[in-house]
Amino acid sequence: MVIQDNLDLMEKLTILSDAAKYDAACTSSGVDKKNNGAGIGNSKACGICHSFAADGRCISLLKILFTNECIYNCQYCINRSSNDLVRTAFTPEEVCTLTIEFYRRNYIEGLFLSSGIINNPDYTMMQLVETVMLLRTKYNFGGYIHLKAIPGASPDIVEAAGWYTDRMSVNLEFPTADGLKRLAPHKNRKAILTPMRQIQNSIQQNRLQVYRKHDNRHHWSHDNIFPKTAPAVLHNKAIAADINSLSVVDSKTSFSGVSTLSGSQHAFTPAGQSTQMIIGATPESDYHIVTIAEALYKQYSLKRVFYSAFVNVNQDSSLPAQPDGKGVPLLREHRLYQADWLMRFYGFKSQELLSEDKPNFNVLLDPKCDWAIRHLEQFPIEINKAPYYTLLRVPGIGVNSAQRIIKARRNARLDFNDIKKMGVVLKRALYFITCQGRMMYNTPIDQDYITNGLIGIDKRRLFDIEHRNTYQQLSLFNDFNIV
Repeated sequence: MVIQDNLDLMEKLTILSDAAKYDAACTSSGVDKKNNGAGIGNSKACGICHSFAADGRCISLLKILFTNECIYNCQYCINRSSNDLVRTAFTPEEVCTLTIEFYRRNYIEGLFLSSGIINNPDYTMMQLVETVMLLRTKYNFGGYIHLKAIPGASPDIVEAAGWYTDRMSVNLEFPTADGLKRLAPHKNRKAILTPMRQIQNSIQQNRLQVYRKHDNRHHWSHDNIFPKTAPAVLHNKAIAADINSLSVVDSKTSFSGVSTLSGSQHAFTPAGQSTQMIIGATPESDYHIVTIAEALYKQYSLKRVFYSAFVNVNQDSSLPAQPDGKGVPLLREHRLYQADWLMRFYGFKSQELLSEDKPNFNVLLDPKCDWAIRHLEQFPIEINKAPYYTLLRVPGIGVNSAQRIIKARRNARLDFNDIKKMGVVLKRALYFITCQGRMMYNTPIDQDYITNGLIGIDKRRLFDIEHRNTYQQLSLFNDFNIV
C-alpha cells in the first residue's frame, strides 16, 4: 500500500470521512465541562447539538479516520490491507485545521477520530495523541472529543490520550472471541480488553482523587463507587464461557501510565468509554449478544455498547449475504438498542428479555411489549400505587413519565387524562394499567387480544425501519433537507 501524499486537504477529507461511516459510536458526551474562557468550544451536560441522518446516526461531529491505511486484513472491513483503495492520511495539524474551521462555521460541535493501523499500534496511537493534544493546548479547543484507542498500543500512550479526550472507546468487534479469531485473525481478545480495563481503572482512580480532594471525611474505595456485581448464573455453557473470557484482564491490574496531568483541572475521559459490536456476521443469537453486553456493562463500567448491523462491503463470499437481497438487517440492530436501553435505564436483566428457549427478539413487537405480554400475570397495575420500577415495566411509560407520575400523585389522584399529559403513550399502556381501580376501556387481559392491538402500532414502525437508505453518509458539503 502506498499513501497518496499529493492529495489536497479536501480530497483527503472526502476519502477519510467516507471511510469512517460504518463506525456507529457517535453520541452525546454526557459531560458537564465548562471552558476556561480562553478557548473555543464547550461540552455541555446534555451533549452535542446533534443533527441526524435518515438512518438515525449522529452526524454533528466531524467523524473521520486519521488514515485508511491498515496493516490488518480483517475480512469484514472496507479498509483491509488486501483491498485496492486510494490510501491517504492526515497529519495532526490537518485534523486540527479541519476541526477548528468546521467549528467556526457552526458545522460541528466536536470531533470523532479513529484510524486504521499504520506501521504499528504504537505509531498510530502516538499520531492520535499528538492530534488531540494540539487541539487542546495549541488551539484551545474545548469541544467534545471522542477518540478510538488502538488495541496493542502501549499503556503509557493510551493513558496520555485519556487526559485530552471526553470519551474513549475500543471496539470489541464481535460478541465472541471465536468470531474475532475467524474474521480478524490479526487481532485478539486480550489486546482489545487490556486498554478497556486500563481506561476503566484510570477513570475510577481519577474519580477517587476528586472525591478525596472534596471530602476527606469518607474513606473511599474502588468498591464504594463501582460495586462488583456477579453475573447471573447461566445454564448455557457457551455464553458462560464467553462472559468468562471478558475477564482475561484482571480488574486489579495496574498500569504505569502518564500522570503529569492528573493534578490539573483536566479529568480523565469524563464521558467514560464505549465499545462496538458487529451484528450478523457471526451466528450468535440475540440472547447471546445482550448477555455479553450486560457483562460488559458490569465488568468494564461502559457507558454504551453500540451495535452495528453487518454490511458485506467487500462482497466476501465467506461472509453472510444480506437476507433476500433486502440490504442491511437494521431491524435486528434496532431491537438490540431497545433491549440495551431497557437494561441500562429500566432495570431489566438480559435473562428477563430472552432465554435459551426464546433466543431472538420478536420481529413485530418491541422487547418491552413482548416481555409484558409474556407476563400478563403482573398486570394490570394501579397508576396511583405502583412503585417506580413497576411503572417502568409498563409499555408506553418511560423514565420521564414515570418520574412525573410519582411526583404528581403525592398531591392528587391521577386519571387517564392526567397521565396522557405527562407523556404516557396510552395506545400501549391502556392494556396494562388502571387509574383509580378502572381500566380505560373494558379490555380483556388476554395474550392474543393485546398482541393484535399492539402489532398494529409496531407494523408501522417496522416499515419505517426497514425502508430506509441505511448507510448513506451525510456529506458536510451537500444541501440535504433534514427534518
